[in-house]
Amino acid sequence: MTAAELPYTHETDNFIDGVWQRANSPRRIDVTNPATENVWASVPDSDDTDLDGAVSAARAALARPGWRDLPPTRRAELVLAFAEAIERRATPLSHTNTAENGSPISETSRAADNAASILRYFASLAVELERDDVRPFPDGGAETHVRWDPVGVCALIAPWNFPINLVVIKLAPALIAGCTVVIKPASPTPLSIRFIADAASEAGIPAGVINVITGSGALGDRLVRHPGIDKVAFTGSTPVGRRIAAACGELLRPVTLELGGKSSAIVLDDADLDEMAKVLIRTSLRNTGQTCYISTRILAPSSRYEEVVTMAAETVAAQRQGDPMDAATIFGPSATRSQYRTVLDYLASARDEGARTVIGGGPADLPRGFYVAPTVLADVTPSMRVAREEVFGPVLTILSYDSDEEAVSIANDTDFGLGGTVFSADPYRAQSIASRVDTGSIGINFFASNHAAPFGGRRDSGLGLEYGMEGLRAYLSPKSVHRRR
Repeated sequence: MTAAELPYTHETDNFIDGVWQRANSPRRIDVTNPATENVWASVPDSDDTDLDGAVSAARAALARPGWRDLPPTRRAELVLAFAEAIERRATPLSHTNTAENGSPISETSRAADNAASILRYFASLAVELERDDVRPFPDGGAETHVRWDPVGVCALIAPWNFPINLVVIKLAPALIAGCTVVIKPASPTPLSIRFIADAASEAGIPAGVINVITGSGALGDRLVRHPGIDKVAFTGSTPVGRRIAAACGELLRPVTLELGGKSSAIVLDDADLDEMAKVLIRTSLRNTGQTCYISTRILAPSSRYEEVVTMAAETVAAQRQGDPMDAATIFGPSATRSQYRTVLDYLASARDEGARTVIGGGPADLPRGFYVAPTVLADVTPSMRVAREEVFGPVLTILSYDSDEEAVSIANDTDFGLGGTVFSADPYRAQSIASRVDTGSIGINFFASNHAAPFGGRRDSGLGLEYGMEGLRAYLSPKSVHRRR
């Protein structure tokens, strides 16, 4: 499917109150395919009139009888229909996503199914909201009925690396809770989200419950501070997250922030490197290294250091880089020209600070596109920029350690705390090491997200939780009703 064949290209509207409404703003945002460097689409750079319309629609849908008053299990039925409607749009959604940000089609082809899976998981929790939560007074004679109300109108602000699933992990619990939402996609990826809005309409989600508005980062700032917003959920960079946290703190507005990471894969001296090689790309370089939780710092025992370097270099070099529409491609381009330049800047700093380039290290040998050659850097020390800051590109750094204690110390010597992995032939030893790593999630011999388990970061990696019952509670506000028996 070429760009010309995609259903959405140059669009003039936002999804407000259940219909596509022409934007008031005349300003436009171009959408560039990072694999070709061609502008192939555009969307409105919405103004305050557009923003007010979207928030007003969400507030009206929250206030009128209907959505928030439905039994949670009835909302779940609509969410299940929503999941099916998204799956029916899998192919055009995937192709649009790849044209927007260059994620390989092997990655984006799973986006609709994953989104549907998230919706189905949260739908399964609806019954929990219908259970009576009655708590006796400790001294007897009275009891409290704890009810859980929707927190209200939620601003959902999405990143460009996974523009569908990182919206849906916010949208699904918000819907089950009875909230209404205004979604603001990242400006490089404003089109794939349109399939979500269309699917919601087809599934019978009431008008105004889901609204989508496109625009620049400045629009996102105004959305966060809009007086009609009750809660904010954001996934993106730590610097932007700090600004959002500051605004929400000033406004005493609940906020969930899923931010950056600089996670470590600790390779213990008994690790099976052949098995590690099988999961290395998914664990440490997923989506061309543009994934928040991946373990881009490989901590290798000094006794096996060169063995680990060789395994990593051979594994990365064996993966295909090129056209992201080719199903065989593993590494695509950086999503934007700005990100491409950022990654190259990190590689230059690594060279200047004494890192050894094993493979890659600069622009890829391709005729066009924002391609950085997949890179493995050895002789990296913990103080180097490339070992401390989030690169967000196809770059692995390999550091050496002499003891388990030193490995844990290096893993914890970071401002972030999002993911991590421990590789070992001994699951008990790996579990012991994992328990000492100060991070929100960690895997043993692999890493994956579990819809049923809480996901969140520590320190500069964010505030609050997504997934699991914990993720649903983030969209609920408790009310204690005291009564005598």
